[in-house]
Amino acid sequence: MKRYVAQTVFLASLTLLASSLAQAQGAGTITVTSQVGVTVAVEAALTILPSPPAQNGGTLARAPAGASPEGRNVTMLTSSDDSLSDYVGTTSFVYFIRTGTVGGSGFIKLQVTQDFAPSGGPSVGAPPSPDDTLRYSCAVSSPGTACSGTQLASISSQTLVGTFVSNTHSAKNGNSASILWMLSNDPLYDTGTYTATITYTISAS
Repeated sequence: MKRYVAQTVFLASLTLLASSLAQAQGAGTITVTSQVGVTVAVEAALTILPSPPAQNGGTLARAPAGASPEGRNVTMLTSSDDSLSDYVGTTSFVYFIRTGTVGGSGFIKLQVTQDFAPSGGPSVGAPPSPDDTLRYSCAVSSPGTACSGTQLASISSQTLVGTFVSNTHSAKNGNSASILWMLSNDPLYDTGTYTATITYTISAS
């Protein structure tokens, strides 16, 4: 009697298992879902482009030997003739920015964070002559707006390069901009090579 009952239970279990397998096989395809989320925040970045070597005389600045890759990126300021005309040169860069949709804004600014060295040449903080200046004008492609007119570079504070309004989006590969430098050519400068460090700040909100 016990053997019969055990066999009956075993057969019932097999029947239930077979029924479950049949239901699973009959289901065929099951579809489930999940989600992926991202928070897109305001962002800003800036990359200075390599400067070509100077092609004419009157070189004022060059990279020191053994400098890092960043240190080699020196804009060469040159004078185009022999009449002590201003030294000029162009620093080109690419900017990336995304400002807030409502009430957002942004800017690019620069500052002379290390004055011309060594001593004896031009200086932003303590020029040989009162009217010796390092000036610049800006070119900032859309969607940015370039600074207006000629700006006076400062060693004590940041000065404007460009601005951005709310809901501004640069191209994925960035947008172009440049600084045209103008440095007084003072006969009082000692001959030699002088370099100054310019720090750029880009900000988005």
